Amino acid sequence: MQVFQRVADEGSFAAAARALEMSPAAVTRAVADLEQHLGARLLQRTTRKLALTDAGEAYLRRVRSILQEIEDAEAAVSASARTLQGMVRVQASPLLASYFLAVHIAQWHQQYPKVALEIVVEPFPHLHVEEFDVTFMTVEEGFDANVVARPLATTEFIVCAAPAYLARAGTPQQPQDLAHHDYLKFLRQQGGGTSRRYLPLRRADGTGEPVHVEMPVVLQSVSFEVLYRAALHGAGVAVLSHLLVAPDLQSGALVRLLPAWIFGRSTIYAAVPSRKLMPARVRAFLDFISSFLPGRHA
Repeated sequence: MQVFQRVADEGSFAAAARALEMSPAAVTRAVADLEQHLGARLLQRTTRKLALTDAGEAYLRRVRSILQEIEDAEAAVSASARTLQGMVRVQASPLLASYFLAVHIAQWHQQYPKVALEIVVEPFPHLHVEEFDVTFMTVEEGFDANVVARPLATTEFIVCAAPAYLARAGTPQQPQDLAHHDYLKFLRQQGGGTSRRYLPLRRADGTGEPVHVEMPVVLQSVSFEVLYRAALHGAGVAVLSHLLVAPDLQSGALVRLLPAWIFGRSTIYAAVPSRKLMPARVRAFLDFISSFLPGRHA
């Protein structure tokens, strides 16, 4: 199992052999014996590359879980956290991966030098929670999914624009003024549509009725990173997480518009598969990340 996992991770028998300090022939034989034992082909071999078969994909997911539990059992006999080792497979939305996780990697490695991280970036991570040790996602109020999750922080989504854009287009004083401004819109689903969209806003204090302002869309994307960067460079008005843009608001790179109004509130969750046993390294990683946002509201 360990040899097969390493071959899949390294992408070749030769690379796996070097990593495992085995001969290429021994690695090839081990995988062939495993396939014969299972009665199924796990790897599709070509002259140019290796690829997992459907059976290999399914088997690899189970193998990772089994090997992680074995490593966790070995680590549990030691009182020292530095003996934790292995890999934590993490999934996160693009913004959380770049601005929430990546900035803490160096500190994590210093604290747990033998635990590597694999971070997979996925625009809609809630669809693949079962495939990873930890999934970080931002979900709106009222979100309901059958996942085991720990809330990390709540954030408001606010309307922002760069000073350069406001100098060119003017600063809106009420929601209806946005009708004359360029909209940088987040797409929830792939697909086209008309060039105008409605921006729903509600009062931050919960009073009054929500409003829907029709705005001309100049950019739409499923990537908040794209919208964020475009807003910073003066492309238009965007709805962004206050937690993300707080440094930009403080520095003046972005300006919050209509401070009495918000698009909505969302919570950052750390979701885990519905497994009874959580590896110690995964629990350590969750505790480590949670320490940076202990229920923070922004």
